[in-house]
Amino acid sequence: MPELPEVEVLVRHLAPLLKNKTIQHVHINRERVLAGTPPQKLRKALRGATFESLARRGKYLRFELRAANQAVTLPLLGHLGMTGRMYLLPSNSPLPKHAAVVLDLGSENFVFEDTRYFGKFTLDTTALDELGPEPLGPEFTPENLTSALKRSSQPIKVKLLDQCVVAGVGNIYASEALFLACISPSRQSNTLRLPQVHRLCGAIKKVLVEAINRGSTVPLNLSGNGTRDGLFYYGSAPGASASLEERLRVYDREGKPCFTCGTPILRVIQAARSTFYCPQCQRAARASSEVKHRSRKSLA
Repeated sequence: MPELPEVEVLVRHLAPLLKNKTIQHVHINRERVLAGTPPQKLRKALRGATFESLARRGKYLRFELRAANQAVTLPLLGHLGMTGRMYLLPSNSPLPKHAAVVLDLGSENFVFEDTRYFGKFTLDTTALDELGPEPLGPEFTPENLTSALKRSSQPIKVKLLDQCVVAGVGNIYASEALFLACISPSRQSNTLRLPQVHRLCGAIKKVLVEAINRGSTVPLNLSGNGTRDGLFYYGSAPGASASLEERLRVYDREGKPCFTCGTPILRVIQAARSTFYCPQCQRAARASSEVKHRSRKSLA
């Protein structure tokens, strides 16, 4: 599933290409992705509208359009779901089989392709109201994260996937951040001390920025017709060097040596998702002893 870095890379790619483009026609092939917006309402709202800007919020793409012959700005929300892709195609190119929504821009088509139709393309923006702070924004602080974690006994890896806690962090980068912060993925969220949360906040920002910078420089094929760039969501553009693969420290490296200590990376299932970690660098025993020590002090 695309995570924050993949969505950010896509936004940076699409924003200049869509700016000032006017939608001439709207073709809807899969109503399921409209997420409650009636097809006729979407067609009426978008026909003649002009793209003004595009931004990311969590894993969502937020398009701002100027409605036809109106001064009001029209918000449009996109989500890639598990298999979604958004890209531009020349108008004379054949459309993919799973093109869910196609916007006719004249010489080009904007294509929202979604094989499994779990994505969203809707005028309903209420999903944004439930999101937590942006991990790369000023509101994401150790103090705010500590407050969000203090009432939860869930494992920290599972809690980081809660989009109400922090927006945009997914399975890959949660594992990566916990490794950098030397925190066991099984550690109870409400047992993390402020210094550990400081490390975790810094690690989350670091792995996300690294991935965004990597994806912004790698020649990617956003339509997905090509070799995947390591574990990065989009495919590599034809001719891209294999040396440009995304460098992940623990994710999908089960059995391979930890880059820090050489211990084989382990894989466990948490909340039906794979978690990868180093049992030496992220020792759960250390976390358990800290919890017991604090418990004895509180009883004294």
